[in-house]
Amino acid sequence: MRFSLAEAMCDPSHYAPLARAAEEAGFHAMTLPDSVAYPETSDSKYPYTPDGDRGFLEDRPFLDPFCLASALGAITTRLRFHTFVVKLPIRHPVLVAKQVASTAALTQDRFGFGVGLSPWPDDYRLTGVAWEGRGRRMDEMLAILRGLLGGGYFGFEGECFRLDRVKICPVPARPVPLLIGGHSEAALSRAARLADGWMHGGSDTAELGRLVGRVLELRREHGRGGEPFEIHVLSKDAYSKEGIRRLEEMGVTDAIVGFRNAYERDEMPLERKLAAVKRLAEKVMGG
Repeated sequence: MRFSLAEAMCDPSHYAPLARAAEEAGFHAMTLPDSVAYPETSDSKYPYTPDGDRGFLEDRPFLDPFCLASALGAITTRLRFHTFVVKLPIRHPVLVAKQVASTAALTQDRFGFGVGLSPWPDDYRLTGVAWEGRGRRMDEMLAILRGLLGGGYFGFEGECFRLDRVKICPVPARPVPLLIGGHSEAALSRAARLADGWMHGGSDTAELGRLVGRVLELRREHGRGGEPFEIHVLSKDAYSKEGIRRLEEMGVTDAIVGFRNAYERDEMPLERKLAAVKRLAEKVMGG
């Protein structure tokens, strides 16, 4: 089992010491969140809280994940950085490909690109992108990303995008894993068909088992069951050795762990976070 440290909406000065501590403790990666802006008025609901309330996001610091991964990559040598997750369809694929390639170069290919649709129409209105057809737009964007990041000239003709043959430089020395986040049937199917892995946004154990089982079933249906595939999950089982064994039996490859409730304002001192990283490494990751 590989471990990823999750921290979000915290004092920006916490990221660097946490990245160093995670690397020293043997963590495989650190997850980095994405949010563009917070609307003053909205009736949108958040899909991962019981009541759909999104108020916990207001006035919470979100750093651009490409900038943050590049900065943390400069002070580490082994730790990877995974976006968790970038709202892909509200962006333009060529610009995103350039950001991904640049981040991969600055982190020495220690970057995984986790993406999702964004559950909020507000994000689409803000960026001038249609809410309708967002799934088709995302599918085409994934194809364009793979094409441009692979090197050489690449062109594309689709329903949403038309791209003359262009190339970008530099491109990653190794393929950047494309990871899909989301719990809907469409998200699971997209991960199974088009991605290198799936990212879980949190649920109880029974629902997690159903989701993992379904994405693996879909991969077999699409003839990809024998290919490498990453499954990144948020689960209470990740905090004990017995729980880790259950996750491994389920097919999980990466456990995402954090040490506070991200839906509440961060009042945890940095020293407590650093101690928690070390404690988990000693009690669960070691031996």
